Amino acid sequence: MDFELEPPHGIGPLRLGTTVDEARCALGDLGEVTGSVQTGLWVRRPGGLAFSPGFGRGGRLNSIELYQQHDMLDVARYRDVDVFGMTALEVVERLRGHTRVVEAAEQEGCFVAPDLLLSLWRPGVDPDDEETHYFSAVLLARPGYYDTPAEAAARQAAGLPPGY
Repeated sequence: MDFELEPPHGIGPLRLGTTVDEARCALGDLGEVTGSVQTGLWVRRPGGLAFSPGFGRGGRLNSIELYQQHDMLDVARYRDVDVFGMTALEVVERLRGHTRVVEAAEQEGCFVAPDLLLSLWRPGVDPDDEETHYFSAVLLARPGYYDTPAEAAARQAAGLPPGY
């Protein structure tokens, strides 16, 4: 199955900003839901993707993390970019055709598209380890997700909605 990353709205039936119950229902459309809000909800699809929603203040869905599993039949893409099916360097190059992409300061080889609130993670960079040539996880977040307290205050002063 193909899943389109739609920042800042969501992925597939999961919509950022929805309630816990709405998110749980949408997850159920993807497969068997395991876990709890306290321990973390999960859906592991037979097609190879795992979905993990994150909830913020007020119990609203504020992030969705996708994980790549073995034998991927599912495809996750942003526009024309297959984020798990292409090498990390190809993904970054193609994303840069659509938006700004920067390397994350905290981990080599991981990248953030800050204007999309999209981050891409891989387990390091090792030319001899093929697993590190591809992204293993992608996080899509709501506006305000990464705000520091000063940024949150500026968002509020500007009349923008708070992050979830």
